[in-house]
Amino acid sequence: MLELRLGVTDLASMWFAYSPLQETVFSIRALVLPGVYAPRLPWHDDVAEHLNPEDVELLYAMMPPRRWLPDFLTPRPQAPGPRFADQLGTVRATPGALGWHDILAAYGPARLPPVLSDGGADPDALVGRIATVLDRYWRRCVRPWWPRLRAVLDADIVYRSRSLAVGGARALFADLHERVSWADGVLTVRQSSRPQHSAVEVAGRGLALVPSAFARGAMTVVDPAGPPVVSYPARGRSTLWEVAQPATEAALARLIGAPRARLLGLLEHPASTTELAYRLGVTAAAVSQQLSVLHAAGLVTRARSGRSVLYARTTLGDRLADPVVPGHVAP
Repeated sequence: MLELRLGVTDLASMWFAYSPLQETVFSIRALVLPGVYAPRLPWHDDVAEHLNPEDVELLYAMMPPRRWLPDFLTPRPQAPGPRFADQLGTVRATPGALGWHDILAAYGPARLPPVLSDGGADPDALVGRIATVLDRYWRRCVRPWWPRLRAVLDADIVYRSRSLAVGGARALFADLHERVSWADGVLTVRQSSRPQHSAVEVAGRGLALVPSAFARGAMTVVDPAGPPVVSYPARGRSTLWEVAQPATEAALARLIGAPRARLLGLLEHPASTTELAYRLGVTAAAVSQQLSVLHAAGLVTRARSGRSVLYARTTLGDRLADPVVPGHVAP
């Protein structure tokens, strides 16, 4: 269990970000342990076809048996939406000795796999090979999915930002994750990898909150030189793997038309045009046209998050999309 003691300055400096490199690294674990990541099996089956067979051994070696990761693989995002190439550059610039230290620390007493066993002889070359393999894996297996992944991460950040603006830190952390709790200026994160109790005085360094589509639980990275990072499962991440259209109330479809009714049903969580088009199996232009009508009717709102425009239902849209209990009159 880790306690992060946050002062007023830390709360004022708190910020959200997503990390394409972190998502890339976390996704490898979903490939290594498909049974543990069952909801992502459609993605697993799709991506497995595009893996470079020569890269598999080294990629899988980045996932030690203890499920710890070498720290240098997930550098702290330096901007709210960093580019993968910039983050990979940070990995390439890692001194070999530091990268080798992180690998040994992640494996602990476990034996290194053959692909890593000689890495200590030339750790700089090993770090370079790892970066090259990660780059190839990103381009083949993750980048095609990135627009949909980013839409889910953007939507989560919009939702959390609203919670923070309306209810402060208490509202923000109330449903961040079951392992996370907030009380009296202390953010507590319970992790199986940290069975011992420890406390960190953040002391004005701030806090980075990083949603993830592949994280199975809340995780922390604490570095005395920078703000602590809390990664957590993004809201709505399960929708990434859905392709079927949701059931729609027939009455609502007759009222506003089936395409708009389906869109309204999908917008329980904020989503981008790209994500909605993928889930409905239509073009982004077709979705954009229908969203414009819903927006003009006051059924959805839109807000820009980075390079994406996210749509969400208004209160009126919620009342139309959610079935009314018989005998109950909506206020």
